[in-house]
Amino acid sequence: MNSTSEKQNNHYTIAFYNLENLFDTKDDPKTLDDDFTEGSQLHWNSDRFSKKIKKLGRVISSIGYQDVEHPPVIIGVAEVENKQVLEALVNSKFLKERGYSIVHFDSPDERGIDTALLYRHDYFSVLKTKAHTVYIEVEGGVRDYTRDVLHVFGTLQGEEVHILVNHWPSRRAGATATNARRLVAATTNREVIARIVFEDPNAKIIVMGDFNDDPSSESIAVLKSTDLYNPMDVLLTRQEGSTIYRRKWNLFDQILVSNNFFKTTDNRFRFEEAKIFNPKELQEFEGKYKGNPFRTFAGKKYLGGISDHFPVYSIFSITA
Repeated sequence: MNSTSEKQNNHYTIAFYNLENLFDTKDDPKTLDDDFTEGSQLHWNSDRFSKKIKKLGRVISSIGYQDVEHPPVIIGVAEVENKQVLEALVNSKFLKERGYSIVHFDSPDERGIDTALLYRHDYFSVLKTKAHTVYIEVEGGVRDYTRDVLHVFGTLQGEEVHILVNHWPSRRAGATATNARRLVAATTNREVIARIVFEDPNAKIIVMGDFNDDPSSESIAVLKSTDLYNPMDVLLTRQEGSTIYRRKWNLFDQILVSNNFFKTTDNRFRFEEAKIFNPKELQEFEGKYKGNPFRTFAGKKYLGGISDHFPVYSIFSITA
């Protein structure tokens, strides 16, 4: 990057962020959202919701700013209850002047949490959207309801791109015991990618999400296959990741890109770099958990933090 002007005009950030249970305070009788209602054991209320919205807005407005001097043009998000909480977010103090619009579908997840895409409509235009079902059966043929794969096709500064936003089944019952479920999610993405490439062999594709697996996991190898590049491979270390469990860092939050972002000729739209966004203000600032993501809750205890995940982002350039 040779100048401030070049950074501002030619470079853009695309991000992903798990927002850690961004629920409103109302009871949805169709989902298991009772913990995040007024009078619940978590004591969730409008004041706590408003504080979380404001803090998340500040974080989103800052992702990648030091690199390109403007907020992300596109950001995939996970763990949002509905479109109403997203509207509150994009209209909050630090985002309302940034021109963010929303792509959201209600998913079949039992807790009612969804994925979504926020985009700045001055830069990105949506052409087509679809939610792809991740169909998982467990013992006895019982369906395990999980989040859909959100597929958004559009143009960023005139360049076509397909974006897949994911939130794969958790490891709550154990990483090995739940591995097959994430393999189904990976295979579902591969099926979507195959359809995209069948229609356009030169399609540029970005796959992002909270995969609940690390870059070295079997499911990510299936997702990556031979046609995606995972820049997050080198970002996970003993000292750094996007989320932490029992003092071990994980990089569940990842952004993969199709190989054609690296074409050396006839390629205006290029991948440049990937990063974890983890400034001090997103971290626990003292005690034995110092440096961990500053989360909203630790169990049932309200901490007043932002999220138990750090955002991740990638920088792209689009030349004239």
